[in-house]
Amino acid sequence: MISEWLIKILEMAATATALVGMILILLITYAFARRVAPKQERGLNKKERRTENMSKEAKEGVTFNDIFMFMIAVPLVLLWVGFAGFVIHSGLGNAAVLENIEAYTTLIAILGGPALLIIKDALDVWKQEQAEKTAFYKIKAQSVIDYNDTVLKQAQDIESKAQEQEHKLQSKK
Repeated sequence: MISEWLIKILEMAATATALVGMILILLITYAFARRVAPKQERGLNKKERRTENMSKEAKEGVTFNDIFMFMIAVPLVLLWVGFAGFVIHSGLGNAAVLENIEAYTTLIAILGGPALLIIKDALDVWKQEQAEKTAFYKIKAQSVIDYNDTVLKQAQDIESKAQEQEHKLQSKK
């Protein structure tokens, strides 16, 4: 009975993983096609500011680490936690599960050992990537602040020079 439920759960997990894999493959293909396809010129009459160009240059894409996290790590963790939860739930209601608890815990350990190592490494790489993105955004924000300060100072200097010129013209009259 338990093995039938376990087989059904594994079949459903395999089907769900296959569907997610197909969706990800389609998304990757779509993203690749968009990069390869020639870009159309948009807004030829529109005058763009420099800050608009800055935001276009820093577009984020889906990286290999993001795909790895969602294709490998997430399903593995969900399968591992789901199976452990299933064993606990079944063990509370069925004495036959408690008799074979060593086999179930061995299976959980077999799944969990490599899963933890892979997940730890993947999370380390992902954390590093996120730290790099955060550092980039800090630099970008500081650049925008510096740019705005420079523009404000320049506008103040222009206004100050214009007022000085106006005072000189008024004093000559």
